[in-house]
Amino acid sequence: MKILVTGGCGYKGHILIPKLLARGYEVVAFDIQWFGNFLTPHPQLKVVKGDVRDIESVPLEGVDCIIHLSSIANDPCGDLDPKLTWEVSALATMQLADKAKRRGIKRFIYASSGSVYGIKDEPQVTEDLELKPISEYNKTKMVAERVLLGYQNDMVVQIIRPATVCGYSPRMRLDVSVNMLTMQALTKGRITVFGGNQTRPNIHIDDITDIYLHLIDHPEVTGIYNAGFENISILDIAKLVTKHVPAEIVVSASNDPRSYRVNSDKLLATGFKPKKTVEDAVLEIVDKYRTGVLKDEECHSNLKWMQKTVLAK
Repeated sequence: MKILVTGGCGYKGHILIPKLLARGYEVVAFDIQWFGNFLTPHPQLKVVKGDVRDIESVPLEGVDCIIHLSSIANDPCGDLDPKLTWEVSALATMQLADKAKRRGIKRFIYASSGSVYGIKDEPQVTEDLELKPISEYNKTKMVAERVLLGYQNDMVVQIIRPATVCGYSPRMRLDVSVNMLTMQALTKGRITVFGGNQTRPNIHIDDITDIYLHLIDHPEVTGIYNAGFENISILDIAKLVTKHVPAEIVVSASNDPRSYRVNSDKLLATGFKPKKTVEDAVLEIVDKYRTGVLKDEECHSNLKWMQKTVLAK
């Protein structure tokens, strides 16, 4: 099988692609590489630097399956340049789906986001609830989902709504809650928590990438699936970090009201079983930092790096 991974040089792509190669798949990683490329060369891997907005440059020749990870990731980055966000995360997805249909590609796996639900009061957020996205990032994800569902008669469409991903990747992100709080404890001995009582769903990067493998193995598993296995408050994440890294926790006021508990029973019913926890992610980050593999650098924050490099041009 030949698999195209858009956004293949991103946070998740750097964990997913080695797993795909280990299975013997031929892989094409297509990425604009704003954050670099740390993929290890492999005879079955072709890395193509390009912009997903230029649909003619996306290498679809011989592709059997598309795993579409490419987007302007997270709310603050999406709000930086709304036009860019809509072009990359919505319009490009529409064009890619249309091109895939015309090429006869029969598998399309899409990385949406659990944030499409917006603010929810329900004790369990399930896939059938109304979507009320509140940021450009959420809105583009919702629109892309709806577009892709329109192609269900033409190809196998599998949509995952991941919780906040945590854990180490060669293309690291330190702007997601677990990773950020762990790095604060390691570098400052102090964790700043805004609000703290908001409950958020989390998923380990190994589990979210294993879900994509699970979907490849199960083409009958179609439609939309939540993917988040630990609903934890921000304050409890901070307390978990201090179990392994001594640090002071400082609670400040928050202007972010999002609080929800994702239910992933629908995905679990397909036979998928998570293997790792938030605590595993904390321990891995601590180990990578203490062994010198991971440093607290600006390039690990999407917002700071985009402001400094992409939007400064």
